[in-house]
Amino acid sequence: MARAAVPVLSSLGPVALDRAGAEPLHRQLYRALRQAVLDGRLRPGERLPPSRALAADWGLSRNTVVTAYDTLLAEGYVTGRVGAGTFVAASLPDAVPGSIPARDEVRRGVGLSVRGRVLAEAPAIARDRVGRPFALGTPDLGVFPFALWAQLLGRSWRQGGRPLATEPDPLGHAPLRAEIAAYLRAVRAVRCEPEQVVIVSGAQQGLALLAQLLLDPGDEAWVEEPGWPGNRAALLGAGARLVPVPVDGEGIDVAAGMAQGAGARLALVTPSHQFPLGVTMSLARRLRLLDWAAARDAWIVEDDYDSEFRYAGPPLAALQGLDGAGRVIYVGSFSKVMFPALRLGYVVVPPDLVEPVRAARRHFDGGTSVVPQAALHRFLADGHFASHLRAMRSLYAAKRTAILESIADAFAGFATAEAGEAGMHVLLRLPPDCPDHMLAERAARIGLTTPALSSYHRDADGTTGNGLLLGFAAHDPAMLDRAVRDLARLVAELPKG
Repeated sequence: MARAAVPVLSSLGPVALDRAGAEPLHRQLYRALRQAVLDGRLRPGERLPPSRALAADWGLSRNTVVTAYDTLLAEGYVTGRVGAGTFVAASLPDAVPGSIPARDEVRRGVGLSVRGRVLAEAPAIARDRVGRPFALGTPDLGVFPFALWAQLLGRSWRQGGRPLATEPDPLGHAPLRAEIAAYLRAVRAVRCEPEQVVIVSGAQQGLALLAQLLLDPGDEAWVEEPGWPGNRAALLGAGARLVPVPVDGEGIDVAAGMAQGAGARLALVTPSHQFPLGVTMSLARRLRLLDWAAARDAWIVEDDYDSEFRYAGPPLAALQGLDGAGRVIYVGSFSKVMFPALRLGYVVVPPDLVEPVRAARRHFDGGTSVVPQAALHRFLADGHFASHLRAMRSLYAAKRTAILESIADAFAGFATAEAGEAGMHVLLRLPPDCPDHMLAERAARIGLTTPALSSYHRDADGTTGNGLLLGFAAHDPAMLDRAVRDLARLVAELPKG
Protein backbone atom coordinates (compact mmCIF):
# COMPACT_ATOMS: atom_id res chain seq x y z
CA MET A 1 0.00 0.00 0.00
CA ALA A 2 2.94 2.28 0.64
CA ARG A 3 4.34 2.02 -2.90
CA ALA A 4 2.75 3.61 -5.96
CA ALA A 5 4.11 3.28 -9.51
CA VAL A 6 3.33 6.35 -11.55
CA PRO A 7 4.70 7.13 -15.03
CA VAL A 8 6.88 10.23 -15.27
CA LEU A 9 7.65 10.19 -18.98
CA SER A 10 6.89 7.64 -21.70
CA SER A 11 10.64 7.05 -22.04
CA LEU A 12 11.15 6.68 -18.28
CA GLY A 13 8.44 4.12 -17.56
CA PRO A 14 6.91 3.37 -14.16
CA VAL A 15 8.89 4.22 -11.01
CA ALA A 16 8.03 3.15 -7.48
CA LEU A 17 8.13 5.73 -4.68
CA ASP A 18 8.10 4.49 -1.10
CA ARG A 19 5.97 7.14 0.53
CA ALA A 20 6.25 5.51 3.94
CA GLY A 21 10.00 4.97 3.76
CA ALA A 22 12.75 6.81 5.62
CA GLU A 23 14.29 8.34 2.49
CA PRO A 24 12.77 11.71 1.52
CA LEU A 25 10.62 11.69 -1.60
CA HIS A 26 12.77 14.31 -3.33
CA ARG A 27 15.79 11.99 -3.00
CA GLN A 28 13.83 9.04 -4.38
CA LEU A 29 12.66 11.14 -7.33
CA TYR A 30 16.19 12.45 -7.88
CA ARG A 31 17.63 8.91 -7.94
CA ALA A 32 14.96 7.65 -10.33
CA LEU A 33 15.53 10.48 -12.80
CA ARG A 34 19.32 10.26 -12.48
CA GLN A 35 19.29 6.51 -13.18
CA ALA A 36 17.05 7.04 -16.20
CA VAL A 37 19.65 9.48 -17.54
CA LEU A 38 22.55 7.10 -16.87
CA ASP A 39 21.01 4.06 -18.54
CA GLY A 40 19.81 6.01 -21.56
CA ARG A 41 16.04 6.00 -21.03
CA LEU A 42 16.21 9.79 -20.81
CA ARG A 43 18.38 10.90 -23.74
CA PRO A 44 20.66 13.96 -24.00
CA GLY A 45 18.59 16.98 -25.01
CA GLU A 46 15.29 15.41 -23.92
CA ARG A 47 12.97 17.82 -22.12
CA LEU A 48 11.72 16.96 -18.63
CA PRO A 49 8.13 17.88 -17.80
CA PRO A 50 7.47 21.17 -15.95
CA SER A 51 7.72 20.79 -12.20
CA ARG A 52 4.03 21.62 -11.70
CA ALA A 53 2.90 18.99 -14.23
CA LEU A 54 5.19 16.33 -12.79
CA ALA A 55 4.05 17.12 -9.26
CA ALA A 56 0.40 16.80 -10.31
CA ASP A 57 1.03 13.50 -12.14
CA TRP A 58 2.86 12.01 -9.19
CA GLY A 59 0.70 13.45 -6.41
CA LEU A 60 3.71 15.28 -4.95
CA SER A 61 4.28 18.79 -3.77
CA ARG A 62 5.91 21.08 -6.30
CA ASN A 63 8.75 21.75 -3.83
CA THR A 64 9.61 18.04 -3.85
CA VAL A 65 9.99 18.06 -7.65
CA VAL A 66 11.89 21.38 -7.69
CA THR A 67 14.35 20.06 -5.09
CA ALA A 68 14.98 16.90 -7.15
CA TYR A 69 15.49 19.01 -10.30
CA ASP A 70 17.86 21.37 -8.46
CA THR A 71 19.99 18.43 -7.30
CA LEU A 72 20.21 17.06 -10.85
CA LEU A 73 21.12 20.54 -12.08
CA ALA A 74 23.84 20.97 -9.45
CA GLU A 75 25.42 17.63 -10.36
CA GLY A 76 25.35 18.33 -14.10
CA TYR A 77 22.74 15.79 -15.20
CA VAL A 78 20.31 18.41 -16.49
CA THR A 79 20.47 21.96 -17.73
CA GLY A 80 17.93 24.72 -17.26
CA ARG A 81 16.96 27.22 -19.91
CA VAL A 82 15.03 30.27 -18.78
CA GLY A 83 11.60 30.21 -20.32
CA ALA A 84 12.27 26.89 -22.06
CA GLY A 85 12.39 24.27 -19.31
CA THR A 86 14.70 21.56 -17.99
CA PHE A 87 16.65 19.29 -20.36
CA VAL A 88 18.95 16.29 -20.01
CA ALA A 89 22.54 17.52 -20.33
CA ALA A 90 24.38 16.82 -23.58
CA SER A 91 27.57 15.97 -21.65
CA LEU A 92 27.05 13.91 -18.51
CA PRO A 93 29.25 13.68 -15.40
CA ASP A 94 31.05 10.42 -14.71
CA ALA A 95 28.76 7.63 -13.58
CA VAL A 96 29.25 6.29 -10.09
CA PRO A 97 30.38 2.70 -9.57
CA GLY A 98 27.56 0.22 -9.81
CA SER A 99 25.40 2.26 -12.13
CA ILE A 100 23.70 0.56 -15.05
CA PRO A 101 25.83 0.89 -18.22
CA ALA A 102 24.53 3.07 -21.00
CA ARG A 103 22.70 1.28 -23.79
CA ASP A 104 25.65 1.57 -26.23
CA GLU A 105 27.99 0.01 -23.65
CA VAL A 106 25.96 -3.17 -23.08
CA ARG A 107 27.80 -6.20 -24.41
CA ARG A 108 26.39 -7.35 -27.71
CA GLY A 109 25.40 -10.98 -28.18
CA VAL A 110 24.48 -11.70 -24.57
CA GLY A 111 21.55 -14.10 -24.43
CA LEU A 112 21.55 -14.92 -28.14
CA SER A 113 21.07 -18.44 -29.42
CA VAL A 114 23.85 -20.18 -31.31
CA ARG A 115 22.15 -19.29 -34.59
CA GLY A 116 21.55 -15.76 -33.33
CA ARG A 117 25.24 -15.28 -32.63
CA VAL A 118 26.17 -16.66 -36.04
CA LEU A 119 23.71 -14.32 -37.71
CA ALA A 120 24.84 -11.29 -35.70
CA GLU A 121 28.48 -11.96 -36.56
CA ALA A 122 27.89 -12.75 -40.25
CA PRO A 123 29.93 -10.41 -42.49
CA ALA A 124 27.88 -7.82 -44.30
CA ILE A 125 28.55 -5.19 -46.91
CA ALA A 126 27.14 -1.81 -45.95
CA ARG A 127 24.89 -0.36 -48.64
CA ASP A 128 25.37 3.30 -49.43
CA ARG A 129 22.08 5.14 -49.98
CA VAL A 130 23.25 8.74 -49.75
CA GLY A 131 24.22 9.29 -53.38
CA ARG A 132 27.99 8.69 -53.32
CA PRO A 133 29.44 7.69 -56.70
CA PHE A 134 29.58 3.95 -57.45
CA ALA A 135 27.04 2.95 -54.77
CA LEU A 136 25.69 -0.52 -55.59
CA GLY A 137 22.06 -1.42 -56.20
CA THR A 138 20.88 2.18 -56.20
CA PRO A 139 18.60 3.15 -59.11
CA ASP A 140 18.35 6.63 -60.61
CA LEU A 141 15.65 8.10 -58.39
CA GLY A 142 15.59 11.36 -60.31
CA VAL A 143 13.54 9.82 -63.11
CA PHE A 144 11.10 7.73 -61.13
CA PRO A 145 7.51 9.08 -61.42
CA PHE A 146 6.95 9.73 -57.73
CA ALA A 147 4.00 12.07 -58.38
CA LEU A 148 2.27 9.28 -60.27
CA TRP A 149 3.11 6.81 -57.52
CA ALA A 150 1.56 9.14 -54.93
CA GLN A 151 -1.60 9.35 -57.03
CA LEU A 152 -1.78 5.57 -57.27
CA LEU A 153 -1.35 5.20 -53.52
CA GLY A 154 -4.16 7.67 -52.87
CA ARG A 155 -6.44 6.19 -55.50
CA SER A 156 -5.86 2.64 -54.26
CA TRP A 157 -6.74 3.65 -50.73
CA ARG A 158 -9.84 5.56 -51.76
CA GLN A 159 -11.14 2.84 -54.07
CA GLY A 160 -10.03 -0.11 -51.96
CA GLY A 161 -11.92 1.04 -48.90
CA ARG A 162 -12.46 -1.23 -45.91
CA PRO A 163 -10.96 -4.42 -47.48
CA LEU A 164 -7.51 -2.78 -47.51
CA ALA A 165 -7.81 -2.16 -43.78
CA THR A 166 -8.58 -5.78 -42.91
CA GLU A 167 -6.09 -8.55 -42.27
CA PRO A 168 -4.29 -9.32 -45.56
CA ASP A 169 -3.96 -12.67 -47.28
CA PRO A 170 -0.62 -14.05 -46.01
CA LEU A 171 0.40 -14.71 -49.63
CA GLY A 172 -0.33 -11.15 -50.78
CA HIS A 173 -2.83 -8.99 -52.65
CA ALA A 174 -4.52 -11.28 -55.19
CA PRO A 175 -4.71 -8.75 -58.09
CA LEU A 176 -0.99 -7.97 -57.71
CA ARG A 177 -0.08 -11.65 -57.64
CA ALA A 178 -1.99 -12.16 -60.90
CA GLU A 179 -0.17 -9.24 -62.58
CA ILE A 180 3.24 -10.51 -61.43
CA ALA A 181 2.49 -14.02 -62.70
CA ALA A 182 1.48 -12.64 -66.12
CA TYR A 183 4.59 -10.45 -66.25
CA LEU A 184 6.96 -13.29 -65.33
CA ARG A 185 5.40 -15.67 -67.84
CA ALA A 186 5.74 -13.14 -70.66
CA VAL A 187 9.13 -11.60 -69.85
CA ARG A 188 11.12 -14.22 -67.91
CA ALA A 189 9.52 -17.48 -69.19
CA VAL A 190 8.68 -18.43 -65.60
CA ARG A 191 6.08 -21.19 -65.40
CA CYS A 192 3.62 -20.13 -62.73
CA GLU A 193 0.05 -19.33 -61.82
CA PRO A 194 -1.05 -16.46 -59.54
CA GLU A 195 -1.58 -18.94 -56.68
CA GLN A 196 2.16 -19.70 -56.68
CA VAL A 197 3.22 -16.05 -56.24
CA VAL A 198 3.95 -14.89 -52.69
CA ILE A 199 4.42 -11.18 -51.94
CA VAL A 200 7.19 -10.46 -49.42
CA SER A 201 8.74 -7.37 -47.87
CA GLY A 202 11.75 -7.48 -50.14
CA ALA A 203 13.69 -10.37 -51.61
CA GLN A 204 15.78 -10.71 -48.44
CA GLN A 205 12.70 -11.56 -46.39
CA GLY A 206 11.72 -14.08 -49.04
CA LEU A 207 15.11 -15.80 -48.77
CA ALA A 208 14.92 -15.88 -44.98
CA LEU A 209 11.40 -17.33 -45.11
CA LEU A 210 12.49 -20.08 -47.50
CA ALA A 211 15.55 -20.92 -45.41
CA GLN A 212 13.44 -21.31 -42.27
CA LEU A 213 10.89 -23.43 -44.10
CA LEU A 214 13.21 -25.74 -46.03
CA LEU A 215 16.33 -26.20 -43.91
CA ASP A 216 17.02 -27.87 -40.58
CA PRO A 217 19.97 -26.72 -38.45
CA GLY A 218 23.10 -28.36 -39.80
CA ASP A 219 21.77 -28.94 -43.32
CA GLU A 220 24.25 -28.13 -46.07
CA ALA A 221 23.47 -25.34 -48.54
CA TRP A 222 25.46 -24.32 -51.59
CA VAL A 223 26.33 -20.64 -51.91
CA GLU A 224 28.22 -18.95 -54.72
CA GLU A 225 31.84 -18.04 -54.02
CA PRO A 226 32.16 -15.07 -54.22
CA GLY A 227 28.60 -14.03 -53.44
CA TRP A 228 26.28 -11.56 -51.72
CA PRO A 229 26.64 -11.69 -47.88
CA GLY A 230 22.92 -11.04 -47.38
CA ASN A 231 22.07 -14.33 -49.09
CA ARG A 232 24.48 -16.17 -46.86
CA ALA A 233 23.07 -14.49 -43.76
CA ALA A 234 19.56 -15.69 -44.63
CA LEU A 235 20.82 -19.29 -44.68
CA LEU A 236 22.94 -18.88 -41.56
CA GLY A 237 19.89 -17.58 -39.73
CA ALA A 238 18.23 -20.95 -40.34
CA GLY A 239 21.26 -22.80 -38.98
CA ALA A 240 22.50 -24.02 -42.37
CA ARG A 241 26.07 -25.14 -42.94
CA LEU A 242 27.32 -23.19 -45.93
CA VAL A 243 29.22 -24.88 -48.75
CA PRO A 244 31.03 -22.18 -50.78
CA VAL A 245 31.03 -23.29 -54.44
CA PRO A 246 33.39 -21.47 -56.83
CA VAL A 247 32.06 -19.42 -59.73
CA ASP A 248 33.82 -19.20 -63.10
CA GLY A 249 32.93 -17.85 -66.52
CA GLU A 250 29.98 -20.28 -66.82
CA GLY A 251 28.51 -19.56 -63.39
CA ILE A 252 28.48 -21.82 -60.36
CA ASP A 253 30.69 -24.91 -60.76
CA VAL A 254 28.16 -27.70 -60.22
CA ALA A 255 30.82 -30.42 -60.32
CA ALA A 256 32.73 -28.67 -57.54
CA GLY A 257 29.54 -28.33 -55.53
CA MET A 258 28.82 -32.05 -55.86
CA ALA A 259 32.35 -32.85 -54.75
CA GLN A 260 32.24 -30.53 -51.73
CA GLY A 261 28.61 -30.95 -50.66
CA ALA A 262 26.86 -33.74 -52.52
CA GLY A 263 24.26 -34.07 -49.76
CA ALA A 264 23.25 -30.41 -49.71
CA ARG A 265 19.54 -29.66 -49.27
CA LEU A 266 19.56 -26.36 -51.13
CA ALA A 267 21.56 -24.30 -53.64
CA LEU A 268 21.20 -20.50 -53.72
CA VAL A 269 22.24 -19.13 -57.12
CA THR A 270 22.09 -15.99 -59.28
CA PRO A 271 22.16 -17.55 -62.78
CA SER A 272 21.03 -14.59 -64.91
CA HIS A 273 23.60 -12.12 -63.55
CA GLN A 274 25.92 -13.53 -60.90
CA PHE A 275 26.82 -11.18 -58.11
CA PRO A 276 29.50 -9.85 -57.93
CA LEU A 277 31.28 -11.27 -61.00
CA GLY A 278 28.47 -10.48 -63.44
CA VAL A 279 28.66 -13.75 -65.39
CA THR A 280 25.67 -15.64 -66.80
CA MET A 281 25.26 -19.34 -66.05
CA SER A 282 25.65 -21.44 -69.19
CA LEU A 283 22.86 -23.74 -70.37
CA ALA A 284 25.02 -26.81 -69.69
CA ARG A 285 25.53 -25.72 -66.06
CA ARG A 286 21.83 -24.96 -65.66
CA LEU A 287 20.82 -28.40 -66.86
CA ARG A 288 23.40 -30.08 -64.67
CA LEU A 289 22.23 -28.12 -61.64
CA LEU A 290 18.63 -29.13 -62.33
CA ASP A 291 19.65 -32.78 -62.69
CA TRP A 292 21.48 -32.64 -59.36
CA ALA A 293 18.46 -31.13 -57.57
CA ALA A 294 16.05 -33.68 -59.05
CA ALA A 295 18.31 -36.61 -58.18
CA ARG A 296 18.97 -35.40 -54.63
CA ASP A 297 15.44 -34.07 -53.97
CA ALA A 298 17.13 -30.77 -53.18
CA TRP A 299 15.91 -27.20 -53.68
CA ILE A 300 17.31 -24.51 -55.96
CA VAL A 301 16.59 -20.90 -55.00
CA GLU A 302 17.01 -18.64 -58.04
CA ASP A 303 17.72 -15.06 -56.96
CA ASP A 304 16.88 -12.99 -60.06
CA TYR A 305 17.80 -9.71 -58.44
CA ASP A 306 18.36 -7.40 -61.45
CA SER A 307 17.81 -9.37 -64.64
CA GLU A 308 15.48 -6.65 -66.00
CA PHE A 309 18.55 -4.66 -67.04
CA ARG A 310 20.03 -6.74 -69.84
CA TYR A 311 22.03 -4.92 -72.52
CA ALA A 312 23.37 -7.61 -74.85
CA GLY A 313 22.12 -10.78 -76.46
CA PRO A 314 18.57 -12.14 -76.62
CA PRO A 315 16.23 -12.10 -73.59
CA LEU A 316 17.32 -14.76 -71.14
CA ALA A 317 14.81 -17.27 -69.77
CA ALA A 318 14.81 -17.92 -66.05
CA LEU A 319 16.26 -21.14 -64.69
CA GLN A 320 12.83 -21.87 -63.21
CA GLY A 321 11.36 -22.15 -66.70
CA LEU A 322 13.64 -25.10 -67.46
CA ASP A 323 12.65 -26.98 -64.31
CA GLY A 324 10.47 -30.00 -64.93
CA ALA A 325 10.72 -31.49 -61.45
CA GLY A 326 9.39 -28.59 -59.37
CA ARG A 327 12.66 -28.02 -57.53
CA VAL A 328 13.30 -24.34 -58.37
CA ILE A 329 11.98 -21.44 -56.30
CA TYR A 330 12.16 -18.05 -58.03
CA VAL A 331 12.83 -14.84 -56.07
CA GLY A 332 12.58 -11.30 -57.42
CA SER A 333 12.20 -7.71 -56.23
CA PHE A 334 10.91 -4.32 -57.37
CA SER A 335 13.34 -2.31 -55.24
CA LYS A 336 16.09 -1.93 -57.85
CA VAL A 337 13.70 -1.20 -60.71
CA MET A 338 11.59 1.33 -58.80
CA PHE A 339 13.08 2.61 -55.52
CA PRO A 340 14.82 0.91 -52.55
CA ALA A 341 12.36 1.96 -49.84
CA LEU A 342 9.48 0.23 -51.62
CA ARG A 343 10.49 -3.06 -49.93
CA LEU A 344 8.25 -5.25 -52.07
CA GLY A 345 9.44 -8.51 -53.58
CA TYR A 346 7.97 -11.83 -54.60
CA VAL A 347 8.65 -15.54 -54.41
CA VAL A 348 7.32 -18.08 -56.92
CA VAL A 349 7.02 -21.47 -55.23
CA PRO A 350 6.11 -24.90 -56.65
CA PRO A 351 2.45 -25.83 -56.04
CA ASP A 352 3.31 -28.23 -53.22
CA LEU A 353 4.87 -25.39 -51.22
CA VAL A 354 1.99 -22.92 -51.45
CA GLU A 355 0.15 -24.03 -48.31
CA PRO A 356 3.30 -24.52 -46.19
CA VAL A 357 4.38 -20.99 -47.14
CA ARG A 358 0.90 -19.64 -46.32
CA ALA A 359 1.07 -21.24 -42.87
CA ALA A 360 4.58 -19.92 -42.28
CA ARG A 361 3.55 -16.38 -43.19
CA ARG A 362 0.64 -16.57 -40.76
CA HIS A 363 2.99 -17.52 -37.95
CA PHE A 364 5.89 -15.18 -38.84
CA ASP A 365 4.32 -11.85 -39.75
CA GLY A 366 0.80 -12.35 -41.13
CA GLY A 367 1.76 -10.97 -44.53
CA THR A 368 3.05 -7.81 -46.17
CA SER A 369 1.22 -4.47 -45.94
CA VAL A 370 -1.49 -4.48 -48.61
CA VAL A 371 -1.70 -0.71 -49.26
CA PRO A 372 1.49 -0.40 -51.36
CA GLN A 373 0.62 -3.72 -52.99
CA ALA A 374 -2.63 -2.26 -54.31
CA ALA A 375 -0.76 0.72 -55.76
CA LEU A 376 1.85 -1.54 -57.32
CA HIS A 377 -0.92 -3.58 -58.92
CA ARG A 378 -2.19 -0.48 -60.70
CA PHE A 379 1.38 0.53 -61.62
CA LEU A 380 1.78 -2.80 -63.41
CA ALA A 381 -1.74 -3.19 -64.79
CA ASP A 382 -1.87 0.32 -66.29
CA GLY A 383 1.44 -0.15 -68.12
CA HIS A 384 3.50 2.28 -66.02
CA PHE A 385 5.96 -0.39 -64.92
CA ALA A 386 6.73 -1.52 -68.47
CA SER A 387 7.15 2.08 -69.59
CA HIS A 388 9.45 2.92 -66.67
CA LEU A 389 11.48 -0.24 -67.23
CA ARG A 390 12.03 0.57 -70.92
CA ALA A 391 13.20 4.07 -70.02
CA MET A 392 15.54 2.79 -67.31
CA ARG A 393 17.03 0.13 -69.55
CA SER A 394 17.86 2.73 -72.19
CA LEU A 395 19.20 5.19 -69.61
CA TYR A 396 21.37 2.62 -67.85
CA ALA A 397 22.73 1.30 -71.13
CA ALA A 398 24.02 4.79 -71.91
CA LYS A 399 25.55 5.14 -68.45
CA ARG A 400 27.14 1.70 -68.75
CA THR A 401 28.75 2.69 -72.04
CA ALA A 402 29.95 5.96 -70.53
CA ILE A 403 31.62 4.40 -67.50
CA LEU A 404 33.31 1.73 -69.62
CA GLU A 405 34.74 4.45 -71.88
CA SER A 406 35.94 6.44 -68.86
CA ILE A 407 37.62 3.38 -67.35
CA ALA A 408 39.30 2.49 -70.65
CA ASP A 409 40.70 6.03 -70.88
CA ALA A 410 41.69 6.61 -67.25
CA PHE A 411 43.07 3.11 -66.54
CA ALA A 412 44.59 2.35 -69.95
CA GLY A 413 47.23 -0.36 -69.64
CA PHE A 414 46.68 -0.82 -65.93
CA ALA A 415 43.18 -2.13 -65.14
CA THR A 416 40.26 -3.47 -67.16
CA ALA A 417 36.49 -3.45 -66.72
CA GLU A 418 34.24 -6.50 -66.86
CA ALA A 419 30.66 -5.47 -67.47
CA GLY A 420 28.80 -8.69 -68.14
CA GLU A 421 25.60 -8.53 -70.16
CA ALA A 422 23.24 -7.20 -67.48
CA GLY A 423 23.01 -5.40 -64.17
CA MET A 424 23.81 -2.05 -62.61
CA HIS A 425 27.54 -2.36 -61.88
CA VAL A 426 30.84 -3.15 -63.57
CA LEU A 427 33.82 -4.95 -62.09
CA LEU A 428 37.15 -3.12 -62.30
CA ARG A 429 39.87 -5.77 -62.36
CA LEU A 430 43.11 -4.69 -60.68
CA PRO A 431 46.60 -6.22 -60.94
CA PRO A 432 47.83 -8.37 -58.03
CA ASP A 433 50.14 -5.65 -56.69
CA CYS A 434 47.21 -3.26 -56.18
CA PRO A 435 45.29 -4.57 -53.12
CA ASP A 436 41.59 -3.91 -53.65
CA HIS A 437 40.80 -3.53 -49.94
CA MET A 438 43.45 -0.81 -49.56
CA LEU A 439 42.16 1.07 -52.59
CA ALA A 440 38.56 0.76 -51.38
CA GLU A 441 39.51 2.27 -48.01
CA ARG A 442 41.28 5.20 -49.64
CA ALA A 443 38.39 5.74 -52.05
CA ALA A 444 35.96 5.93 -49.13
CA ARG A 445 37.97 8.82 -47.68
CA ILE A 446 37.32 10.93 -50.77
CA GLY A 447 33.62 10.06 -50.97
CA LEU A 448 33.63 7.06 -53.32
CA THR A 449 31.80 3.82 -52.51
CA THR A 450 33.86 1.07 -54.16
CA PRO A 451 33.45 -2.32 -52.42
CA ALA A 452 36.43 -4.63 -52.82
CA LEU A 453 35.86 -7.87 -54.69
CA SER A 454 37.77 -9.74 -51.98
CA SER A 455 35.17 -8.68 -49.39
CA TYR A 456 32.56 -10.83 -51.11
CA HIS A 457 34.48 -14.01 -50.46
CA ARG A 458 33.42 -15.91 -47.39
CA ASP A 459 36.98 -15.86 -46.07
CA ALA A 460 37.81 -12.52 -47.71
CA ASP A 461 40.96 -14.01 -49.23
CA GLY A 462 40.45 -12.63 -52.74
CA THR A 463 41.24 -15.92 -54.43
CA THR A 464 39.65 -14.79 -57.71
CA GLY A 465 41.83 -11.70 -57.87
CA ASN A 466 41.69 -8.03 -57.03
CA GLY A 467 38.84 -5.83 -58.12
CA LEU A 468 36.43 -3.04 -57.25
CA LEU A 469 32.68 -2.99 -57.87
CA LEU A 470 31.46 0.25 -59.46
CA GLY A 471 27.74 0.95 -59.56
CA PHE A 472 26.73 3.30 -62.38
CA ALA A 473 22.94 3.55 -62.33
CA ALA A 474 22.44 6.44 -59.90
CA HIS A 475 24.70 9.07 -61.50
CA ASP A 476 25.03 10.94 -64.78
CA PRO A 477 27.93 10.22 -67.15
CA ALA A 478 29.79 13.43 -66.26
CA MET A 479 29.85 12.60 -62.55
CA LEU A 480 30.84 9.00 -63.31
CA ASP A 481 33.74 10.24 -65.44
CA ARG A 482 34.99 12.55 -62.67
CA ALA A 483 34.71 9.75 -60.12
CA VAL A 484 36.59 7.30 -62.36
CA ARG A 485 39.42 9.80 -62.79
CA ASP A 486 39.55 10.45 -59.03
CA LEU A 487 39.86 6.70 -58.55
CA ALA A 488 42.64 6.49 -61.13
CA ARG A 489 44.58 9.21 -59.29
CA LEU A 490 44.30 7.21 -56.09
CA VAL A 491 45.75 4.18 -57.86
CA ALA A 492 48.69 6.24 -59.07
CA GLU A 493 49.39 7.33 -55.50
CA LEU A 494 49.42 3.81 -54.04
CA PRO A 495 52.83 2.56 -52.86
CA LYS A 496 54.37 0.25 -55.45
CA GLY A 497 55.69 -3.21 -54.63
